[in-house]
Amino acid sequence: MNWQDVQTDSLDRSKSSIKIHVSELRVGMFVSKLDRDWLETPFLVQGFMIEGPEDVETVAEYADYVWIDAVPTKWCPPEQRTGLKAAIRPKPTYINKVSAREEHGQAIKVFRHARQLTKTLVDDIRLGGAINTEEAKSTVRTCVDSILRNPDALLWMTKIRSEDEYTAEHCLNVCILAIAFGRYLGMEESELEKLGLCGLLHDVGKMRVPENVLNKRDPLTPKEFNMIRAHTVHGRNLLLSTPGIFNVVVDVAYTHHERIDGTGYPRKLPGDKISQFARIIALVDAYDAMTADRCYSEAIPTTSALKNIYKDRGKHFDEKLALEFIKSIGLYPPGTIVQLRNELVGIVLETSQTYRHLPKIIVVKKGDRSLKKEQVLNLADVARGELKEEFLIQRALKDGTFGIRVAEYREKGLVFRTAS
Repeated sequence: MNWQDVQTDSLDRSKSSIKIHVSELRVGMFVSKLDRDWLETPFLVQGFMIEGPEDVETVAEYADYVWIDAVPTKWCPPEQRTGLKAAIRPKPTYINKVSAREEHGQAIKVFRHARQLTKTLVDDIRLGGAINTEEAKSTVRTCVDSILRNPDALLWMTKIRSEDEYTAEHCLNVCILAIAFGRYLGMEESELEKLGLCGLLHDVGKMRVPENVLNKRDPLTPKEFNMIRAHTVHGRNLLLSTPGIFNVVVDVAYTHHERIDGTGYPRKLPGDKISQFARIIALVDAYDAMTADRCYSEAIPTTSALKNIYKDRGKHFDEKLALEFIKSIGLYPPGTIVQLRNELVGIVLETSQTYRHLPKIIVVKKGDRSLKKEQVLNLADVARGELKEEFLIQRALKDGTFGIRVAEYREKGLVFRTAS
């Protein structure tokens, strides 16, 4: 269902609504309410357009009655909506060259090598050294190659974190997530390399912020907050003095905290002055930060982070790109810890292109109780009638819930496997 395609500039919403049976749904109707809690459905956004017969079928799986706008909504197909093509590219033409399971072994090597190089790069800058442009580009190239083969494997690695290495790991994660999003948008490989480099180096200016301020657990003073904000200027200056750096990388380091509504920093730029690459990195940067434990805040689940992005679309983030980002990430990306309706708890191994809300998981606990034997389940079997509805996902959990940490399971040798 293309429920994420809903745009505020493509709908003329009514303040009143009427209740109808799902059998009465027609293309062009805007569903504003269901006869059950939204959290019990795969619909992340509360409200979506019916754009085809398949949408009616999907709604019918989860509800008997719905509420729609009482006044007919002015509707046009997504591809004809004003400005859509100008902001983002058509659907990507990339296909997965290998399965996630096949790519997993290679992705581990890529991630370990990239993480070490990123840590070295960050440490060198912190000690006053220069940015090694060629090593940075090489790191990005290996990430692009892996993501082009299959993005799920390397995306799964971004769930493995260490709070003590937050800045370096955050830079690498933003690089990986940005490349994967760019692939989804259909960018050329050369653009993906530039975008990945933007992600890898977007926060280099933080290496010029005193560590006692950068890692402070207590609330910042106004002076300290301004010191943090100055990392955008430090980043620009560092990159301007670095040979072989693309201009767009300098721009992103300087502008990734600007906002579409003009309230960002350091220059309060209006939305039309913010480049597409900076808009993309702003999205990815915020998403990765929200889903990570930081010295001053705890991680939140993926679904909560995506809801925050949806809420801030058109204000903090580019609206069309925000909606596309939500679609590209999906409800439960690889590495997400989820709890099922029957209290089983597992880790998402691989997403399903057909059933986005029904991934493949490895079940590791029931509540806070460990299982004698871990089991791989393909939740898409619920849609095929081979598993009961009690195996549907009830909620996503943050890393560490019930004592489950993705990094520990990776160390135990957890890999992508095919459900038996």
